[in-house]
Amino acid sequence: MLDQAAHENFPVAPFFLPRVWRADLMAVYGFARLVDDIGDGDLAPGGGDAVLLGLDRAQYDDRPALLDALEADLHRVFSDRAPGPKHPLMRRLGPTVRRCELTPEPFLGLIEANRQDQRVSRYATYDDLVAYCELSANPVGRLVLGITGTSSPERIRRSDAVCTALQIVEHVQDVAEDLGRDRVYLPAEDMKRFGVTEADLAAPSGGASVRALIAFEAERARDLLNEGTALVGSVHGRLKLLLAGFVAGGRAALQAVAAAEHDVLPGPPKPTKLSLMRELAAVLRREG
Repeated sequence: MLDQAAHENFPVAPFFLPRVWRADLMAVYGFARLVDDIGDGDLAPGGGDAVLLGLDRAQYDDRPALLDALEADLHRVFSDRAPGPKHPLMRRLGPTVRRCELTPEPFLGLIEANRQDQRVSRYATYDDLVAYCELSANPVGRLVLGITGTSSPERIRRSDAVCTALQIVEHVQDVAEDLGRDRVYLPAEDMKRFGVTEADLAAPSGGASVRALIAFEAERARDLLNEGTALVGSVHGRLKLLLAGFVAGGRAALQAVAAAEHDVLPGPPKPTKLSLMRELAAVLRREG
């Protein structure tokens, strides 16, 4: 599961970070990957994870039960009582939680986001989508700040803007894939405004109305990135480079969407390494 980190849209624990930060970030990534795999039904076959979480092997595809069991195991991470966590990824998380004095709330938010995915597959308004991102994305940035010992109210506010932006960028890129999972993360009010139906999203290629809608959502993500970019200038050293990489990754992804003329239906437009490096240099120049 942890070997998937190298294939994420944005770097999880790049080589230039201190070893202890990398270990802690990978521990948090392991948890986030596990909860997402449960929520998406992407666990390895055979029911091994169900057994590790204390469930019957036959419950391998019972997502609500798995999420409940994962939450119970999370509480064991934060408890001094025996027995400790059952799942090896949760046992790995324990030292990070203690060393960085992390709180349960961000982890619980990620679990709740995946519970919501079991109940909600459409979002009526942009505000509804942002509220979902507060559970599914913003906790990650808060955990990064906690691990690096740099949390403050202003940094959290900026981090939330960046994380929500990155989540919306992924939704924009992955419209076709999400629809294949019977999920639509484009707000219904926006689809109505641009005259887009779900049948339009299922087409091999996006028509003018779909592209206009994607451009609109991409611009919203860009505005949020701009709002959060000052976070980069508020820190120093290797953490600055890490956070600049997050912002640059979002900007490069949006550039790839624009280069595809906002037609994301054939597949998610991906940025090139060159465009990512150019955006990273631009962020560092601006926030240096």
